Amino acid sequence: MRAAPSARWLWLALAVLAADRATKYAVERFTTENFRRELIPEFAALVHSRNTGIAFGWFADSEVPWLSATLLLVSFAVVFLLAWLLFAGRVSGALAQVGLALIAGGAAGNLLDRLLYRAVTDFLELHAGRFYWPAFNLADSAITVGAVLAGIEIIRGDSRPTTTPG
Repeated sequence: MRAAPSARWLWLALAVLAADRATKYAVERFTTENFRRELIPEFAALVHSRNTGIAFGWFADSEVPWLSATLLLVSFAVVFLLAWLLFAGRVSGALAQVGLALIAGGAAGNLLDRLLYRAVTDFLELHAGRFYWPAFNLADSAITVGAVLAGIEIIRGDSRPTTTPG
C-alpha cells in the first residue's frame, strides 16, 4: 500500500507529540506537583498538576476500576484511526488533514502520559476574574485547534470539483 499525499501531515502529529513531551518534561523536571506561579496576573498561571480523568479533570475523582484501561484503549484507537485516515488518503482538504494530524499528535501525547504515569501532566491554567479554565497542556491545545480546523473544513465543505464516472 502506497502512502497518500495526506500522509505528509503525519510529521505534524510527531512534532506535536515531541513538543508536548518536551514541555511536560520541563514542568515535571523543574517544578513539584501542585506548583503554581502567575505568569500574567489575573490571566495565566504555570501549574503542575496530574489529571487521572479525561479533559478538564472530568472523572478525575472516579473510583471506577476500568476507567484507566478504557481511556488507554480509546486513546490508542483514536491515534491509530486518525493516522490510518491520513496514511490511506481518506481525508480531503488541507484544513481537515492538518486538523486530524494535530488531534492525533495531541492524543498520542496524552496517551504516552497515561502509559508512563497513569495520569496526564497539565501545566497551564487560564482565568479571568472568577472564571477559571481548568489546567491543560500542549496536547490538549493541539486537540482543540485540530478539532476547530477539521470542523471548519466540514462546515465549509470540499470546494474541489468532483468527477463522476461516466
